[in-house]
Amino acid sequence: MEEETDRPNKKYELSNSDNIPINDEGIVFHYKRENRLANAPKEVQDLYKEQKPARFGLLGPLVADRPRKILFFSIIALCLLIFALSRMGFFDTKHILDGNRIEISGTRFEGNTIIRLRKTAQKADVYTGTVDIAVSVLAGPEEHFPVYNHRIFFTLEKEEEFRFAVPFDADEQLVFLNNERGTLIHIRFKPE
Repeated sequence: MEEETDRPNKKYELSNSDNIPINDEGIVFHYKRENRLANAPKEVQDLYKEQKPARFGLLGPLVADRPRKILFFSIIALCLLIFALSRMGFFDTKHILDGNRIEISGTRFEGNTIIRLRKTAQKADVYTGTVDIAVSVLAGPEEHFPVYNHRIFFTLEKEEEFRFAVPFDADEQLVFLNNERGTLIHIRFKPE
């Protein structure tokens, strides 16, 4: 017979005691996930639910909850508003002179401003002839400011471009266009 060795924990009972039920296969465990989850709170049950992975969608994530819906529809409304205002001409830098669309820009160069005037005929019956241009610096009423005059001639060409230099340089300038019919328009622009 073998000699029993002293265990270091011989004061403690071993796990195979009389109060643990044992069947033919060994120890019986009373653990089933379904039973445990049936008594768990709703939040815990939701965590263990098996869900199918979400399918790819373009609009779904954008309007998944209330804050995203508000943001999405606000962006759509702003885009529509900007589109409508631009179609009405509020953001347009072009002006109309008797059927000709006029666009003016300028570039600063060594104390002068080189002005570029671009004319585009919008319809068949447009104004052709001389156009008097007066360019001035925007200044207060009590200040003296220079005025530069120039004359160009519109032809029947669909698009024309005119360039001329004015002998002053300012942050903002005012251009007056006058034709033989007496039509007068004024355009404010900032040279680059």
